[in-house]
Amino acid sequence: MADAFDRIIGQPQVREFLRASTEHDRISHAYLFAGPAGSNKTLAAYAFAQAILCPKGAKGPRGGRCGDCDACDKVMRRKHPDVRYFAPEGASGYLVEQMREVVSDAPMAPIQARRKVYIIDRVDQLGTAAANAFLKTLEEPPENVTFILLGRTCDGVLPTILSRCQVVPFRHIPATEAAGIVAQNTGASPLHASIAIEACGGSISGAIEFLSAGSSRMEFRKQVLDTLERLSRCDDWDVVTMAAELIKAANFPLDAVRQRLEQELAENQDFLAKSALRQLEAKQKRQITAKSSEYLRQLTAIIRSWVRDVMMICSGCPDLVINRDVMAALEAAAQHATLEGALCALRAADECEAAIAYNVSPEACVDALLFKVKEVVS
Repeated sequence: MADAFDRIIGQPQVREFLRASTEHDRISHAYLFAGPAGSNKTLAAYAFAQAILCPKGAKGPRGGRCGDCDACDKVMRRKHPDVRYFAPEGASGYLVEQMREVVSDAPMAPIQARRKVYIIDRVDQLGTAAANAFLKTLEEPPENVTFILLGRTCDGVLPTILSRCQVVPFRHIPATEAAGIVAQNTGASPLHASIAIEACGGSISGAIEFLSAGSSRMEFRKQVLDTLERLSRCDDWDVVTMAAELIKAANFPLDAVRQRLEQELAENQDFLAKSALRQLEAKQKRQITAKSSEYLRQLTAIIRSWVRDVMMICSGCPDLVINRDVMAALEAAAQHATLEGALCALRAADECEAAIAYNVSPEACVDALLFKVKEVVS
């Protein structure tokens, strides 16, 4: 019989460790899930939270909880009030206010379950000030609280945080296996699964979300690839115009995000104090900014993937191309490109993403990136 941990695909040792921990009720107060992007850490964190909060406890299959009760369903849909997820909302990482929110919320009693779980993503972006605000709570947490921190490497986590966590290492999942996981969870073809993983910077959970958005994100990808294919025939003004169009298309889903957050704000108008409403509004603005950054990273990732494919063709390795559905356009671009030029364009994509993360104008960043790619393929 399936349980929550069967969803942790590609990490058999992690799956069995977490299953044994819940089966024997050996739940620590803090964990660090450490592994590369795309290693399924976020999905594992929610599966562990589901097992911790399941009201059936050890009566579930193999001690791993049931996986299909109302509480389990809410956790996996990310709707359970006792599972809180945090991601960096500042341009350079976590804001101190975010950690203060964790600190003030942790001592409060759970709303529906016996325990509370906090999932803190990209903990390597937890700066000294934010970490200091969180450290006391991490050292002496309430008895009914579990923290699950997610990071790429232990070296990237502040020692004061690392020393207070039980480290759970995640292995790198090979590309073919990762594509199989995404295809299994979405029903997409292996090709589309690989394409989505590339568009999401190697993230399996991001790729699943990308493909679950219907046709909108794939249509966005097509627009990006069409733009890249046309670059060699465009003048400078065309490039600037196309960059603006790509940024607009990248952020198109923000309209739905804003609508959802506005509805949440309206629902709280009647019973929250004005100060609490201001805090909620400020938090929602940070969420919109974070989501916009995510969509812009997808834009640069798709461009990076296309340039990488051009480089593979230039290197005589066409079998390593990811975007095989636009092979003809890639081969045409490779006729004008050099390996050195493609490497310069890849560096430009990395620089573009880093600059956007530091609040440099997205328009200026994407302009510069497209001009660099145009230079390579013309």
